[in-house]
Amino acid sequence: MKFARGFIANTLVGGVLIMLPIYLAVLVLLKGLKSVAALVRPFTVLLPAWLPAEGLLSLVLVLFLCFLVGAAVRTRVGRTVRERVEKALFDRLPGYALFRSLTQRLAGEGRESAWKPALVEIEEALVPAFIIEVLEDGRFTVFVPSVPTPFAGAVYILTRERVHALDVPFTQAIQTVSRWGSGSKELVAAMTTGQR
Repeated sequence: MKFARGFIANTLVGGVLIMLPIYLAVLVLLKGLKSVAALVRPFTVLLPAWLPAEGLLSLVLVLFLCFLVGAAVRTRVGRTVRERVEKALFDRLPGYALFRSLTQRLAGEGRESAWKPALVEIEEALVPAFIIEVLEDGRFTVFVPSVPTPFAGAVYILTRERVHALDVPFTQAIQTVSRWGSGSKELVAAMTTGQR
């Protein structure tokens, strides 16, 4: 009974953590489309009546604005502005730094050491985990995900000897956890290759 409650709770939390950012992104996109609809309405008369011109032009305009913002933050000034806004506003929001780090890792852009795949020794077993940070004394803070919900789990602080960093993509480690451990042999192979 206790196992079933834990499984249901972990699965629910994992599903929420995956669905919430998707829901918020869709909500913001729809709000953006609605906001720019008034701007494109005069141009809709130039297009055929059978074409859903208002929605189409709104989508094109919102995507173009997203492209401009994306291009702007790639410049030195844009990066500086983005970092200041993140530090002043977004980093104060609970969970923002976690979601930013996760999305960067999922997109293959993670430049930091957080969420590095690892196998950790817990009791007499090797357990798939992610290195969150390295402490000043050399120990590691690791996140051990629940199966099959990789974004719910437990946090441990372990000594360096018990943490084996893996040279595998973040997405491969996430897939192994979400597939009930299928693919673990590649993680073990990456650990033994790294130790030679």
